[in-house]
Amino acid sequence: MVTGEPKEPVRRTWAEIHEHARRIAGGLVKSGLKPKSAVAVLAAEPALIAPTVQAVWLAGGSVTMLHQPTPRTDLAEWAEDTVKVLRMIGSETVLLGAPFDQLAPVLAEHGIGYRVIADLDGEPLAEPVPTFEDGLALLQLTSGSTADPKAVQITYGNLYCNVKAMIDRAEFDLDTDVMVSWLPTFHDMGMVGFLTVPMTFGVELVKITPVEFLTGPLIWPQLISKYGGTATAAPNFAYAIVGRRMARVDSGDAYDLSSLRIALNGAEPIDEAAVKTFVDAATRFKMSPGAVFPAYGMAEATLAVSFAPLMTGLTLDVVEADALEAENRAVPIPEGDERRGTEAARSFAFLGRPLDGLEAQIVNDAGDVLGDREVGEIRLRGEAVTPGYLTMDGPLATQDAEGWLNTGDLGYLVDGQIIICGRRKDVIIMGGRNIYPTDIERAAMSVEGVRAGNAVAVRLDAGSRRERFAVVLESKLAGDADVERALAKEVAARVRDAVDMRPFAVVVLPAGSLPKTPSGKVKRAATATQYAEKISANAAKS
Repeated sequence: MVTGEPKEPVRRTWAEIHEHARRIAGGLVKSGLKPKSAVAVLAAEPALIAPTVQAVWLAGGSVTMLHQPTPRTDLAEWAEDTVKVLRMIGSETVLLGAPFDQLAPVLAEHGIGYRVIADLDGEPLAEPVPTFEDGLALLQLTSGSTADPKAVQITYGNLYCNVKAMIDRAEFDLDTDVMVSWLPTFHDMGMVGFLTVPMTFGVELVKITPVEFLTGPLIWPQLISKYGGTATAAPNFAYAIVGRRMARVDSGDAYDLSSLRIALNGAEPIDEAAVKTFVDAATRFKMSPGAVFPAYGMAEATLAVSFAPLMTGLTLDVVEADALEAENRAVPIPEGDERRGTEAARSFAFLGRPLDGLEAQIVNDAGDVLGDREVGEIRLRGEAVTPGYLTMDGPLATQDAEGWLNTGDLGYLVDGQIIICGRRKDVIIMGGRNIYPTDIERAAMSVEGVRAGNAVAVRLDAGSRRERFAVVLESKLAGDADVERALAKEVAARVRDAVDMRPFAVVVLPAGSLPKTPSGKVKRAATATQYAEKISANAAKS
């Protein structure tokens, strides 16, 4: 595992990390940690997180990675939220690592117990504390828009089944593959996909922090080039950012991405325009377009649900807009049909078949199982489906009596492959049509001046006869009233052309304004709440 890039790279073998983990585990047990205890971890450096997480597991506990405060975070509010989380998971102690050991006085002020990880480095634990498949390994905090926290209960059995299925489906060569990641470990894709997987199977890993990526996004292709990275992953917005940055690089030999065979795109809707921008830029640096790897996942299924076939790149299903929105049917538009690429068509990514040990069905509101190309809610069943949540009001099951998990995602199946249209709670219903926010957002982001990955369609007056939508976006052009009006007008026109509905309002914000989850996804509901007054004011002006 290589950490410390770009300033002080250090490579440690997994055996060295394991020995470090044994010493931390020994310190945990000596300090009184009981088997099955919930342990909260607050640290930023992957070099410290990896042995700490492994140490908790060796000591028979479960790990909760706390959401990390940023320079803009109100520490008093953060501490209050942390108290809620600790109460919910039943943990009395936070394990602190740099740079968050500086928060010790804040924790003490709010009555939160803590241990500095460095102080636990003592006598190695002789033998791992026995655990069972139904014991909890991870309590994964969700990124909801409500104030009350919720954690997905991921068992050791869930975790092993899912990481093994990912390794198998992605056809990993444990001796030659190299994983490169900047994803946060408090998000499931960073913790499960790009820490637990390589740590379990001994895969070479190059790991930096999200701050290092956001400070200079081009460090990502730099590290892939330097270490011969074969597998990486990120949400769609990151590929949009890096694609634009790489396109401006003059030298054609600045990077060598020829080794990359998996560039997993998941955790948010896949935008074909963003993928094209990335592919066009990356192929200049020898990346195969087939490396683009669409995937579907969720914490309630541990992480991964389905992977697209290897080295096929982004494959789109182009369907009739009217049939989709009015009849919940995905009627394909054949190649060469003049409707493709117009407002009469909608396109979605093929996300592959469910991983081994998982099965998927599409059901309507009555729970009836639907056939191919019939749109309904996706539900899942299998070894990786987690047993439930911990909430402020106690445990909450995720599965019904037959083991099915209702995902809240709307989509359909084509020959066993999963295709997602959007989240049930986000679909905008107007004029008897189901309008998907992703179609609105793609149209908005096609306008010059709108920041990639930073446009969000929000429902207004949901469920009423007056239901409508607004578009809230970020732009570097914000601040000039005349320019903002012109941009908003162009966005409204582009959205109307795309979905045949005009937004109630278009709100232009400066960069960094939109509320986001820890993984970088924009929060639609929180955006609607936070900017309700501005939406109304903009609508009145228009």
